Amino acid sequence: MNYLREQKEKDGIVMDMSLNDPSYPDAKRQTVFAEGIEFQDFVCIKLAEENIILQNMASKKYQYAIGENLQGWEIKLDNLCTQTNRLSIEIAEKSKADNPVWVNSGIYRNDNSWLYIQGNMNVIFIFAKKILVGLHKSKKYEEAEIPTLRKFYLPMQDAKKYCAKYIELGIIGIK
Repeated sequence: MNYLREQKEKDGIVMDMSLNDPSYPDAKRQTVFAEGIEFQDFVCIKLAEENIILQNMASKKYQYAIGENLQGWEIKLDNLCTQTNRLSIEIAEKSKADNPVWVNSGIYRNDNSWLYIQGNMNVIFIFAKKILVGLHKSKKYEEAEIPTLRKFYLPMQDAKKYCAKYIELGIIGIK
């Protein structure tokens, strides 16, 4: 994803491709927002190849009012899932590390989401959101917290068992 930091020139117009979002001041990389947007586009292309079309909401106004897209599918990039052999399923977030208030997010976000898509450029998992909530509530899986995110870890083996659809795109060694 190195090209996220580049500037592209098209028809003599320089297009800034960085898409840095000030909403994530504590992110490890300034490109986290842009990487997520790129993955969302990637998922849309891959699903379109299977005749599944998504209409994403790009503005914060409509993402808050409606959800990530009209179909009710939440899309999350999990860069490390193929290295760690587990999905990191988001359950709560904070806008900044020093903010004391956690907000339900990911599988607990109160919006139109009923399907949850997670993965990276090698694998895509599609889950019914209710399945992930049930798996989290089972307390069977390890939870973790970083300064702005709470999550639980779903091993790839279980993810493959509980997902509604699994798409493998790259060469990986999922056990």
